[in-house]
Order: sequence, then C-alpha cells, then structure tokens
Amino acid sequence: MSLRISLFLLITTSALAAKDLPVADPTAFRAVQKQLQPGDVLVLAEGLWADSDLEFKAEGTKDQPITVKAAVPGKTIFTGNSRLQISGRHIVVEGLWFRDPGQTTGEVIELRTDSDELAYDCVVRNCAVTQAQPIDLGKKTARFLSVYGTGHVIERCHFEGKTTGGTTAVVWLQEGLEAKHVFRANYFGQRQKLGKNGGETIRIGDSESAHLNARCEVVGNLFYQCNGEGEIISVKSNENHFAGNTFLECEGALTLRHAHRCVVEKNVFIGNGKKMTGGVRIIGEDHVIKNNYLENLKGEDYRSAFTFMKGIPNSPANGYYEVKRVQLIGNTAINCEETLSIGEGSRKEATLPPRDCMVKDNVFISPKKQLVFPLSEMSGWTWENNVMIGKSIGIEGLAGVVTAEPKDIAKLKPLARTDVGVSWTGIP
Repeated sequence: MSLRISLFLLITTSALAAKDLPVADPTAFRAVQKQLQPGDVLVLAEGLWADSDLEFKAEGTKDQPITVKAAVPGKTIFTGNSRLQISGRHIVVEGLWFRDPGQTTGEVIELRTDSDELAYDCVVRNCAVTQAQPIDLGKKTARFLSVYGTGHVIERCHFEGKTTGGTTAVVWLQEGLEAKHVFRANYFGQRQKLGKNGGETIRIGDSESAHLNARCEVVGNLFYQCNGEGEIISVKSNENHFAGNTFLECEGALTLRHAHRCVVEKNVFIGNGKKMTGGVRIIGEDHVIKNNYLENLKGEDYRSAFTFMKGIPNSPANGYYEVKRVQLIGNTAINCEETLSIGEGSRKEATLPPRDCMVKDNVFISPKKQLVFPLSEMSGWTWENNVMIGKSIGIEGLAGVVTAEPKDIAKLKPLARTDVGVSWTGIP
C-alpha cells in the first residue's frame, strides 16, 4: 500500500470516528468525557442549566478540535452559580449563554481546571456572559472570563452588565509562556461605575507579571459605556497590539499601565460629549500610537485624548515607569476637552517627565479649546508636520506644528471615523 493511500485512510478513518454526542445535563456532561476522541462534538441540550459547575478536560488536535456547543446558539442558558472550567488542548466552546451568574466561585468561564492544568490553543466563540441585575458579593471579586495558558482565541462573544468588583476579562501570565491570545470581534457592553479600583473591562497581566512579553492581540472589538473605572483596558505586560477597536462613550482610557513596546493603531474613541470619556493613557517605553481617531471626548487630566504620564524614579512594579521614546503618529483628534496632556502625575513621587518622544503627522482640531497641556519639561521631544486648530496651542513657537484657522478645517483631510475601528451603529 502506498504512503499516500495509507495517509488518506488514516485521515478518513479519524474523520469518520468523530461524532456528535448529545448531552442532556451536567451528569451526562461528566460521563461523556470518558469516551472523547479528537473531532468529537458535545451538543448541550436547550434549556436552563441551573447551578451547573462544569469541569472539562480534553485533548483535541489543531485539525480536529473537541467542541462543546449549544444545540441552538443562545438556547443553552446557564444560571445561578454556574461556571465552566476547561483544560487541555484544542477545545472549542461555542454558543453558550451564562445569564445572571451568581459568581460565588469567582470565575464564570476559566481556561484552566486548576493551577497545574491549563488550557492551550482553545477557542471561545459566540458565547455570552450577561448580568441584568446587580448582585452583592461584599468584598469578594469575580470575573466573567479568566484566560490562562497560551494561544487562545476569544471571538464574537458578548460580555455585559458586570456590577461586582473584579475585571470583566483577565489574561493571567506565567513565566516561560507567551500568552499570544486574540480577542477578536467581541462586544463589551455597559458596565456601571464601580467606585474603586478593579473595574477594568480587560486586563492583560498584573503588576507581578508586567515584565513579561504577552504579545496579545485585541482587534476589532466594540466597547460601549464601559465605565467601571478609569482604565477600560489595563495593559500590564509588553508587546501587545490593539487595532481596529471602537470605544463608544466609555468613561476611561485604554491604559498602557505597566507596559513597553505596545502598538495602538486604527482605533476609534467617540465620547459624544459625555464626561470622563478618554483616549489613550501612556506609561512606559517604546510604544507606537498611530492612526487613531478621537472625537468629542470630555475627559481631562489622565483621561485626556492622549495622556503622557510622569514616571517614578526606580519605580516599583506597581508604580509608574518613565515614558520614553513613544511615537504619536498620524492621529486625528476633534473637539476633545484636552487633546494632549504631557506630564500628568497622580503620585507626588512621580517626578520624571516623558522624554525623547515623537509627535508627527497628527491633526488636532478643537477650535474653542487649548490643545496641548505641557505639565512638565519635554526633553528630547520631536515635533513634525502636525496641524493644530484651537483656541490656543498651549506651547508658543513650537517647531513642527502648523497652525490654522477654523475656516481652514474644510481644506484638511484628517482621518475619518469611518476609516478605522468597527461599526458602532445598532448597539445591542
């Protein structure tokens, strides 16, 4: 028998062995795991699954993942203290809805089953975690999604309504592993103000792991009224990429909190005149902020359209690293309360001004406002070919800035909101 025929028979036999396995309830869910093969699909019955604590361990392959899915997307509904933990490789979770989770367990969807059993190369697709009514956990914190391991894709999911302490979605990092997760085309809906730290919508890393390169992608997502705290996305790791997202009426900023070498590009920030709506808050070294569109943001200070923070000498991991060599290129900001704030400092020990940064090819238009707020010296800064229309620039005689009058706006061709981001009409 030829090698080609042998391989064909092997692949065909494996594909035929894969099967759909109806699962009626948590007991059946646990029992069926004993017989799983790559390519198998667990089909969860329609209806309410109350207080279902599910743990799933499986080993699929890249070409034949093992899938856990709703019989009809959105019709398998988990309620009460339900949660799903998965570990293993190449697992797909699809079409499940966790509605009004009690969250006494801390996590709703968790990509590990314990500290030694993580998930790798898995997909969570078309799932939802929503909270319609406030719940009280006291001092406890909880999360809708906790991501461990490497290589996961979270796509086309819906997260909305979180009222409790704890980040909506967290990426946890481990020494020796680059996370390389992708958050793609998700909807992050309304989250009310928490009133304290810990209300982020996405956090990538934490202070202890901030030295690691996570290399995550957050692309094409929609964030709507994510008002939990001042950090919509809190970046506590290096070399992450944020592209094509839309932030609509969010009271906060995409915050490069403990991070270096991140890229923020082609995102849209629309405030619609609502207070505390911000743009990009910058801490750390060698970031590139380019081709973003910001409009009608009313945030001030560290919620400005672009905020460069002061650093702390010999900063601890949970402090503020000095801003160095950041490139702000090709961005358009229109009618923002404070467009560019340089040298914000939220701690008295933060004394190091941002330095050696480049501001190039930007268009800043706020005819009734000051555009630049130089709150510290700007050692080594480079300004090239920026167009600014405002009540005042804020820095007189600044080279690399072309000033214009409001009547000249029509002649400009700044980046338009339709050029970047994702559609933000028809909010769910």
